[in-house]
Amino acid sequence: MAPQQSFTHVENELLPKFRKRIDEAESAREVEASFGDCVRELIGKASAGTVELAPDDIHLQPETASFLLGEDIRAQEAFKRLWDDSDMPRIVGRFAALAQHRHAHLAKKTAKTEAKIRR
Repeated sequence: MAPQQSFTHVENELLPKFRKRIDEAESAREVEASFGDCVRELIGKASAGTVELAPDDIHLQPETASFLLGEDIRAQEAFKRLWDDSDMPRIVGRFAALAQHRHAHLAKKTAKTEAKIRR
C-alpha cells in the first residue's frame, strides 16, 4: 500500500478565497459555481495539471451536503490515483459542507423574499 498524500496545504491556500467568494455570493447558483471553481482549482494544483477537468465534472449536491463527480473525470487514471491515494475526498467534502451551509442560507433568504413579494 502506497503512503497517502496530503493536500491540506493546497486546501489552506484556497480556503480564504473560497470563503470570501461564497460569503459574497448573492444566489445559490453562485455558491454552486464557486464550489465547482474551487474544487477544479484544488484538483488542478494537486495533480500538477495531469487531470483534465471540464466545468461540469464537479457538482455540489446541496440537499445532502455532498458532491457529485462526473463520469469523465472518474474515468481518468490520473484522477483515480489522486483520489484513492490522498486526502482529496475529505478536503472536497469539507468544501462541500461549507458551500451547502451558505447554499441553505441563501435558499431560505430567497424563499422569504419571494413570500414577501407575493403578498
